[in-house]
Amino acid sequence: MGAKAEEKLEISQDELKMYLHAKHSVYMDVDGSSYYLTDVNDRYWRVQDTTKFNEKGHYVDCSELVPTLSEFLDLPFGEAGKSINQLFDQATFYASVK
Repeated sequence: MGAKAEEKLEISQDELKMYLHAKHSVYMDVDGSSYYLTDVNDRYWRVQDTTKFNEKGHYVDCSELVPTLSEFLDLPFGEAGKSINQLFDQATFYASVK
């Protein structure tokens, strides 16, 4: 889990998939909430809620695990039940820095 960069990313919806493939994670702020979009050992993808932590101090998952980026970007998550692709236009993205 990296730290959220201060400067927002200037990224298009088409570029997001390639960015995640190369960098493995990104923060997404939307509707007053912040999410961590990340892979799990390069095999699965998940959305995590940055306001909730487990016993190890890691963010808590708020989506199912899925094996491909295409599935991940279309996966409904959270209370709103919308996908990253559906929320993209309202969202602000930030790099995850180590």
